[in-house]
Amino acid sequence: MDNIISELSLIGIVPVIKIDNADDALPLAEALIKGGLPCAEVTFRTDTAHDAIAAMTKQYPDLLVGAGTVLTTEQVDSAIEAGAKFIVSPGLNPKVVSYCQEKGIPVVPGINNPTGIEQALELGLDVVKFFPSEQSGGINMIKAMSAPYPKVRFMPTGGIGPANLLSYLSNKKIIACGGSWMVKPEVIAAHAFDVIEQSVREAVDLMLGFSLQHIGLQAQSEAEADALANELSSVFSFQTKKGSASSFVGSGLEIMNHPGRGAYGHIAIHANSVDRAVYHLSRRGVKFDESSATYNPDGSRKIIYLAKEHDRAGFAFHLTQD
Repeated sequence: MDNIISELSLIGIVPVIKIDNADDALPLAEALIKGGLPCAEVTFRTDTAHDAIAAMTKQYPDLLVGAGTVLTTEQVDSAIEAGAKFIVSPGLNPKVVSYCQEKGIPVVPGINNPTGIEQALELGLDVVKFFPSEQSGGINMIKAMSAPYPKVRFMPTGGIGPANLLSYLSNKKIIACGGSWMVKPEVIAAHAFDVIEQSVREAVDLMLGFSLQHIGLQAQSEAEADALANELSSVFSFQTKKGSASSFVGSGLEIMNHPGRGAYGHIAIHANSVDRAVYHLSRRGVKFDESSATYNPDGSRKIIYLAKEHDRAGFAFHLTQD
């Protein structure tokens, strides 16, 4: 169960799908995978949910397919029989939750108040859906409401899109956000799967937030690094901040006190979450040197270098987050 929740957290965005024609399930799944989100929450709002889930899980066994809007134990059985790997409900029905637990399938029930959180805790859950998110106060409500419950995490859904996605995902309480803006029913019905693929790719790029953080140059010694930093500061009036292993000059240049990775130095790429970036880039064939990773106090990666085979023009590359 924890493995499913952990993977949802790394994926970061859960496409919430209402599908009216089961024949659309496979091209839709392909668009999600190609766009970079190997995940789908197929809602039981239509009679085709079972068949759509079954088609997706059979053709794409690595796709993390869940069943959403699950209201009854009969729907739980239908979802499991179709191959669903997790269950999501709009509210918290103790009978449905307990039934899912008996069946050994992860369940994320919906809540939007402290009473719901306490009911979830009583049932042994520490991950809940916050629904409908924006209408219930959004990320500010989650921050205020969750303060007494430090171990509870949320998967908000409802009113989330490109304009507010990062405000949610920047909060450590959020494991992932559910959303339908990439997979609108009318676009599915129009068979515009290329549009869906592009929308998914844009959502992933927004979530990962890659940008150039700084360029690192290598000096042979601390004295050489200090001399270069002082020269650049004098010529260009850059502010210099000296650290134990390097000096930062201006906003985008690091001068290392000693030779390190890369023939000439390194290029640091910012990511909103290094862990999510590693997950998604690994799916694109990028390899990482896990021995280079440093960690935040919560155990998440803070910095990690790409494998040496990805060095270019004499520079190594690493991911970093604020």
